[in-house]
Amino acid sequence: MSSDPAELEANEICLVDDDVSVLRSMQYLLASDGLAVRAFNKPEDFLAHAATHRVSVVVTDIWMDGVTGLEILARMCAVSPRPRVIVITARDDLAARATAMAIGPVAFLIKPFNDEKFLAAVHDALAQAKQ
Repeated sequence: MSSDPAELEANEICLVDDDVSVLRSMQYLLASDGLAVRAFNKPEDFLAHAATHRVSVVVTDIWMDGVTGLEILARMCAVSPRPRVIVITARDDLAARATAMAIGPVAFLIKPFNDEKFLAAVHDALAQAKQ
């Protein structure tokens, strides 16, 4: 394992969800799989972090107060290198899904989602981020 802060940051998964219980369960699941995780329960806090740190992979909810996951997804398109995004939501809104898919997330998962599918999507996103 590297101790280089930039390399550690590059392998870190950022979680953005205003539901603290969902955030904690995702954080625990990823940490138990040996992954570095940084959790944000306010999308604005994540965007402030992303403005000054390299973000390789972000998992974001769609429906949050203030900034939506779709806005986060759109803003990540402007960042270089472009982070890989996994979208999660409790509401399968067809318009939101179509908008998200047009921007190109690695995965689109409906809560409650299968842990194995979620972990597979995160590992896929990390692999893509290293290419």
